[in-house]
Amino acid sequence: MITAFAAIFVFLLVILLHELGHFSVAKLVGIKVNEFAIGMGPKIFQRQNGETKYTLRALPIGGFVRMEGEEENSDDPRSFGKASVMSRIATIAAGATMNFVLAIIVLSIVAFNVGVPTTTLSGTIDGSPAQESGIQAGDKILAINEIEIKEWQDIIDAINYYGIGSELSVKVERYGSFETIQVMPVEDEGRVVIGITPEYKQSIGSAVKAGFQDTWYFIKLMFQFLGMLFQGEVSTNDLAGPIGVINEVGNAAKMGFTNLLYILGFISVNLGFFNLLPIPALDGSKIVFLLIELVRGKPIDPEKEGFIHLVGFVFLISLMLIVTYKDLLRINIF
Repeated sequence: MITAFAAIFVFLLVILLHELGHFSVAKLVGIKVNEFAIGMGPKIFQRQNGETKYTLRALPIGGFVRMEGEEENSDDPRSFGKASVMSRIATIAAGATMNFVLAIIVLSIVAFNVGVPTTTLSGTIDGSPAQESGIQAGDKILAINEIEIKEWQDIIDAINYYGIGSELSVKVERYGSFETIQVMPVEDEGRVVIGITPEYKQSIGSAVKAGFQDTWYFIKLMFQFLGMLFQGEVSTNDLAGPIGVINEVGNAAKMGFTNLLYILGFISVNLGFFNLLPIPALDGSKIVFLLIELVRGKPIDPEKEGFIHLVGFVFLISLMLIVTYKDLLRINIF
C-alpha cells in the first residue's frame, strides 16, 4: 500500500509539473489549449473552464496538453502552427524545464532536512588514515596539496584527483592555529578515502545551493550514461521501466519521506533530460524540427514529420515493453 501511494504521488507530481510547463507557456504566448489532462486512458473527472477542458484520467502514467493545431491543420489564428517558431519552442521546452525546477525545489528541501556537509569535521573513522595521522574532530580543512577547499565536494574531488599512492598535505585550522598533516589515502569499496566525516549545517541558502548542485550532478550522470550506452557498456538490463521505477519508489518511501523526495528529484531530472533527447515522438525531436523550420523559413512536410514521430513512438513503446519484462524478472514477480 505504501508503494502504491508513493508511486502515485511521485508520478502525478512529476507529470503534473511537466504538463503544467507546456500549459502555462502555451497560455502565455497565446496558443489555444483545448485540453489539459493528467493520466491516460478513460476519464474519471472532467471540468470545462473557459476554452480549456481539464480532465483526470484513470492511469497515472502520463498526461498531455492538447493544443489547437498541434497534431492537425487548423485555421484558428491562435493555433499552435500560427504561433512564432520561438513561441512554439518555448512551449515544447517548458515541460522539461519545469521538471528541472521541481528537482531543484525537492532536492533543496532534502538538503535542508538532512543538512549540508561543511569543511569542518565531526570526527574520523576508527583505524582510518586520517585518525592515524592526527586529524581531529573540529578541524576545518582549508587545502589539500595545492587545492583550496571551500566546500565538502572540494575535499572529495581533491582526494579522488590525487588517488591511491599519493600522500596528501592536508592544511587544517584548529582552535585558531594552522597545521599541515600528511595523509595517505586508501581504497574502500571502490572509493578513495582518508576516513573523515563532516559536520552538517542547516540554512536556506546552503540548501538551495545544494539543490542546484545535486540537480546538475544528476544531469551529468545522464550524459555519462548516454556515453556508456553509445560505447556499448550498458544494455536494456541496466534500464528501468515503470515497474522498476515503482519498485525503487516503494523502497525509498519505506525509508522515510526525505528519501522519497530524493528519488522524486532524481526521477524528475530523468524525465526532463530524456524528453529533451532528439528521439522522434519526444519533445527534443519536436524542438529539432522547429529549429530546422527556423533555419529554412518554412516547416517540414507535416506528413513526413508525423511519420517520423510515429516510428519513434513505436520504438519507444517496444523498448518500454522489453524493459518492463526485464523489470518483472528482476523483482521476481513470477
